Amino acid sequence: MKPMRRQFQPRRWKADLPLPSAIVGVLLFTLLLLSACSSSNGNGATVTTVTSGGLGQSGGATSGSSAQVGGPGPGGVGTVVAGAGGSGTYVDITADELATMLKNKDFLFINVHIPYAGEIEQTDLFLPYDKAAQQLDQLPADKNAKIVVYCRSDRMSRISVDQWVKAGYTNLYNLDGGFEAWEAAGYKLLHK
Repeated sequence: MKPMRRQFQPRRWKADLPLPSAIVGVLLFTLLLLSACSSSNGNGATVTTVTSGGLGQSGGATSGSSAQVGGPGPGGVGTVVAGAGGSGTYVDITADELATMLKNKDFLFINVHIPYAGEIEQTDLFLPYDKAAQQLDQLPADKNAKIVVYCRSDRMSRISVDQWVKAGYTNLYNLDGGFEAWEAAGYKLLHK
């Protein structure tokens, strides 16, 4: 006589088991925390208010007042972006917005791309992005001074801007897409 083999029968999950109350509590706390940091802008989008001192403190990219991330920058120019770690904000601008700003230039214009690959006319300084935190002495002493930063693609300029936001600068602009976007929009890039 052959021994009987037991057939494998998978266990069924019981759908009527409740979630542990600790998990439910953590989920509710997280939702509460997120709702305290965000609000609706009236267009169905959720925006988070970030200021130069972090969430819920005064200061920011709009010269002393808080700015809504994802909203327009000062004077309706650009889009407000949160700095790394929520340490403050800066404003992303398009090539067309920069071209308009350059007509009545009232800012320090910095190229942080290394190695040199070109520049936009009226550039004031060339500072390597990887030394942004060490070269604060090259920036204006007034931390509310208007500064526009760019590089080739905007990766290096975002790194620089994040460093300067952390250092307390509050009026920073980044050319979104860098000078590649500048050229794509039909503007001239200089090669010296």
